[in-house]
Amino acid sequence: MSNRQSNELIAEIINLEAILNLPKGTEHFISDLHGEFDAFNHILRNGSGSIRDKVHTLFNQELSAEQMDELCFLIYYPEEKIHSLKRQQELTRQWWYETIEHLLVIVRFSSSKYTRSKVRKALPKTYAYILEELIYQYDETTNKKAYYRQIIKKIIELNEAERFIADLAYLTQRFVIDHLHVIGDIYDRGPHPDKIMDSLMKYHSLDIQWGNHDIIWLGAVSGSKACLANVLRICARYGNLDLLEEAYEIDLHRLRSFSRKTYQENMHFRPKHNPYRQLTTTEKMDAMKMQQAMAIIQEKLEGQVIQRRPEFNMAHRRLLDKIQGNQIVIEGLSYQLVNPCFQTINWDDPYQLSAEEELIVNDLLAQFQHSQKLNQHMAFLLEKGSLYLSYNHNLLIHGCMPLNEDGSFQAVTFNDQDYAGKDLLDFFELNIRKAFDRPWQTDDFSTDVIWYLWCGERSSLFGKNAMKTFERYFIEEPSTHIEIKNAYYKLRNDANICQQILLTFGLDQPDAHIINGHTPVKLIKGESPIKADGKMIVIDGGFSRAYQKVTGIAGYTLLYNSFGMQLAAHKPFSDQETAIKNNDDIVSTRQIVDRQVNRLQVRDTTIGLSLLQDTAQLKEQLENHTKFSST
Repeated sequence: MSNRQSNELIAEIINLEAILNLPKGTEHFISDLHGEFDAFNHILRNGSGSIRDKVHTLFNQELSAEQMDELCFLIYYPEEKIHSLKRQQELTRQWWYETIEHLLVIVRFSSSKYTRSKVRKALPKTYAYILEELIYQYDETTNKKAYYRQIIKKIIELNEAERFIADLAYLTQRFVIDHLHVIGDIYDRGPHPDKIMDSLMKYHSLDIQWGNHDIIWLGAVSGSKACLANVLRICARYGNLDLLEEAYEIDLHRLRSFSRKTYQENMHFRPKHNPYRQLTTTEKMDAMKMQQAMAIIQEKLEGQVIQRRPEFNMAHRRLLDKIQGNQIVIEGLSYQLVNPCFQTINWDDPYQLSAEEELIVNDLLAQFQHSQKLNQHMAFLLEKGSLYLSYNHNLLIHGCMPLNEDGSFQAVTFNDQDYAGKDLLDFFELNIRKAFDRPWQTDDFSTDVIWYLWCGERSSLFGKNAMKTFERYFIEEPSTHIEIKNAYYKLRNDANICQQILLTFGLDQPDAHIINGHTPVKLIKGESPIKADGKMIVIDGGFSRAYQKVTGIAGYTLLYNSFGMQLAAHKPFSDQETAIKNNDDIVSTRQIVDRQVNRLQVRDTTIGLSLLQDTAQLKEQLENHTKFSST
């Protein structure tokens, strides 16, 4: 190694070790979005209140409350807000100048924790040189003050101010949040999971932990007909069939025609209220009949999976063969059936699809697997996703770690091999990836495992003893609808149990946490999202409007930076147009989870770990070079 190379190594070591002592970038945790794009989009743009905090910190002595609100919304929705302001008033040169100056102050402040190299990479190419000058060389005490002012004035004269402001706004959003964690359930219930996926695909840095509602979409594209049936049934149930037809270009004509001629009006299957648009009478009737069709097809297909996979131990969930006239016998008890729609069942072979049902399922599966946009979304979900993630001393998992009542890990036997704890989740994930890579195989073991993750008793995503879809549709007795939760949901209040789980994933740090989604936190009934002395944090607070009457809020999110963890509880969001017009932000309340003010380094982050490794390697190279030179 030459002296020049040696000097370069020394410089790189100094640089890397300096980076490790920068303040920690902010991590943003969100969960259980359930297709609620507007609320998700707003939370993403405002960083769960982080931008508002910075605006108030910087300008509370200079601007009024109304002016700060306006500035916040200009950062959230720059193009839309400028368009709205133009309709209300003439935007003067002074307004453009002052607005650019305010935004530059925020960008400088927000980017101060990053290296110059990282900031440079984030700058839009159009104004990269100008922005670098304004961000890094800015100093009002020098003779360059007039130079900086002239740059801004020239931008305004060239009618580039609107575009420049938009770039500054998006840079602020980019710098305020360093990394995003999406802890599951992007899909189902709400109308626009596709728009959420489009946004995530453009986001600068993120990871995803799959939820149970994501897994059935992955399963459908991977070839699971049982998962496909669940996706169709749920879309019909929530009046979201246009998601399939318009966003993913799935032709439902064959299913719609079959449902119209086969099923009748059955009010128990009427679609849930769609808060986003009023369904027409025809749309409601079609959704009602298509839901019936898919409910029966689902029962048949699931019965087939259970029969060919005895290792799933789900024989008790094959219910069609237990129907006797208008009665069904479950665990020795007889129940009256209600809301029947069993006209396509062959009672000699109740789990066999009719010829027309078979044609419909095969057609839908082919369309799912050939929908370009859907496959792009699922490929991205697989690329960025996992069942769990250990990141910066935290274990991120959507559902649960299946536990016995005594706190030990529940074991599941597949192919004569026992799996429990982390090994079980690794086994599940391996099979998810195998199935996705072989979509032409529709009844192989790996594809069936994806369906098991949706509703199997020892699935880490489901976490209950049984999914009682059949009972809720066809039996009135509430006792038959009860789905018993895994012991995990009781034991996760125990700090020792949480510590045991964390140790299994190699997280033995005193500030380690488990961060969960999946189960709505019933704040309205006094439930706390912070459990087990702070070891467990649950951030599913109800993005889905269907949950908000139960939870009393509209979602929890979590922020983690140099100052510790802050849990944000959000009030319901109106809509984007109203919010922009009235500067109507999502009202959030913050709660400190823990405060590690003296732990400002990023040594435990993914980036930090790689930098430490790089530094160690560089030091080793330098030491070897020194030894060689001395001999």
